Amino acid sequence: MDFNNQLTFLKKLQKNNNKEWMDANRKWYKEVRDEFIAWLDRINVQLAALDSDYFDTPGKKGINRINNNLMFHPNKPIYKDHFGAGFDKKPNTADFYFELGIDRCIFAGGLWRPDAKRLNSIRDAIDYDGENLKKILNKKSFKHEFGELYEDVKLTNAPKGFAKEHEHIELLKHKTFAVVKEFSTIATFDDNFDERLIQVYKEMLPFRKYLNKAITV
Repeated sequence: MDFNNQLTFLKKLQKNNNKEWMDANRKWYKEVRDEFIAWLDRINVQLAALDSDYFDTPGKKGINRINNNLMFHPNKPIYKDHFGAGFDKKPNTADFYFELGIDRCIFAGGLWRPDAKRLNSIRDAIDYDGENLKKILNKKSFKHEFGELYEDVKLTNAPKGFAKEHEHIELLKHKTFAVVKEFSTIATFDDNFDERLIQVYKEMLPFRKYLNKAITV
């Protein structure tokens, strides 16, 4: 897909980040949104064919609102500088996220600061078979795509109930379990961009399955 229309819209929006401009360009917004949703639908079908456990996520269900949540972030602009959507979005599980922004696009997946119950379940899984998670994270192709786990909030000390000498103590300290692959927006114009996205999705799948097994078993 040619994302030029979406990117042109986003650039204009960021120069005119106000409701008056959006209202005047509502027809254009609906056009670029519908194009994006149609592309999401096509990718959703391709991803569903890769995994029997895939949770069908049509574009209208996967796409995020373009409005920022000003209730919790009152200092942010009214509208986001990107289009974002999730795939395989079974509630309360580790999904796969795509973001098309003005300067970059992002493929990401995992769990961002899960609640205490799910976080404890992940830590229990690491305590039981953390070597399996390490094998996934240390796989050469995985490290090539994502590097390390996304660096977010981490505990300074061992979490409650775990010894500081635990063999997987550095994993246990994490409060976010996610990985990110970032591209420049130029990559979206490549003929093989969809195939590249699917390749990244497949590489991330064992990681997400590990997390989902941990929080559902």
